[in-house]
Amino acid sequence: MNQDAVITDNAGWTDAPPKLSVLIPFFRDDPTQLLAALDRSEAPVEIVVLDDGSNDPALAARVAEAVGALASPARFVRLLANQGRAAGRNRLAAEARGRHLLFLDSDMLPDAPDFLMRWLCLIDLENPAAAFGGFSLDQAPRTRANAVHRALALRSDCAPAAQRRQSPEKYVFTSNLLIRRDVFESEPFDAGFVGWGWEDVEWGMRVSRRHPIHHIDNPATHLGLTPAAAMAAKYEQSAANFARVVAAHGDIVRAYPSYRVAKALKRVPLRGLWRPWLKFAALVDLAPAGPRAFALRLYRAALYAEAV
Repeated sequence: MNQDAVITDNAGWTDAPPKLSVLIPFFRDDPTQLLAALDRSEAPVEIVVLDDGSNDPALAARVAEAVGALASPARFVRLLANQGRAAGRNRLAAEARGRHLLFLDSDMLPDAPDFLMRWLCLIDLENPAAAFGGFSLDQAPRTRANAVHRALALRSDCAPAAQRRQSPEKYVFTSNLLIRRDVFESEPFDAGFVGWGWEDVEWGMRVSRRHPIHHIDNPATHLGLTPAAAMAAKYEQSAANFARVVAAHGDIVRAYPSYRVAKALKRVPLRGLWRPWLKFAALVDLAPAGPRAFALRLYRAALYAEAV
């Protein structure tokens, strides 16, 4: 046990020579379905999973049991206190031994059975500094509760590689992101980001100034679609992070539609009066998902108007 964490290794960890380290952070989510999907002992891959201070002994016990049962070399790091999205991912990288790091969110699930082999082939062929594999909803259940999130994700996140290559730094999400170790050691995630959002895109902007960002079609499904109210709460958390990105990378962000809409809404008076009505419209359960998603995008832009 470290001073700040409990570390559990499985039987294959000690002598493994991994080429690729798969890094999975979680906070009160159960990553065991993803762990089972990734278990390929014949590949030169290790798995490191990090509990970012969930304070849930039952969940920790399930994860520890799952890690112990994996054929792949695996380590479970259970932090005793929450460090946050950026600092937690930096800690994962510090625990890893592979020359390339593959960040996967705990609520993702690979879409292809050869998901890891595709990443290993890319490493062998191109040794990329950074690469994003894509984001899908192919395996995500369709429910009324997650319909708005689904509409938002299909519009902004689920883009093929050809489209992502047009703005390579914009489509950098830690949901399915490969990073070469030397690049990460020189450019870790900015632990100054607090709460939800933008720490991965900011990293992409920063790294794109020095390295090309590769995009391929090797997607994973985001299973963790949430209700509109949860999305609104995340957007409220992310406003300060957006301001941090604008301050650091205004030359890039000014080309984004989210910035341009926020700038336009900043000129509209009485935001404090009409902005809550956008949120109200997004949360009307009986309304169609498309208009609700549009209202939620406008609500996010209205929040971001304070930062532009």
